[in-house]
Amino acid sequence: MRIIKVNFLKESAPARSKAGKWLLTWISVVKCADWKSIHDVRRTYPSTDPVEVASGRTVTVFNVCGNDFRLIVAIHYDKQRVYTLRFLTHAEYSKNHWKKEL
Repeated sequence: MRIIKVNFLKESAPARSKAGKWLLTWISVVKCADWKSIHDVRRTYPSTDPVEVASGRTVTVFNVCGNDFRLIVAIHYDKQRVYTLRFLTHAEYSKNHWKKEL
């Protein structure tokens, strides 16, 4: 998979923080992945969920560091691309404002 906006992820959390380490590992895993569907994603990240947003599109939400953060991406399986959209705290995610923006 090709990750679009990797720098966004690297800027989202300090590299030495727990979330930063998780993101760096996630980047490495995703670059080697060959996901064809959400089922493939869940084999690697079981707590990942597809979520429909206001535009009618579906994004993929990863739980980061247990339940502390959420990584929201758009996965284009046919093109093998992952577009990074948001990195939110659990509190920010729970407000659901991000759903209206995507």
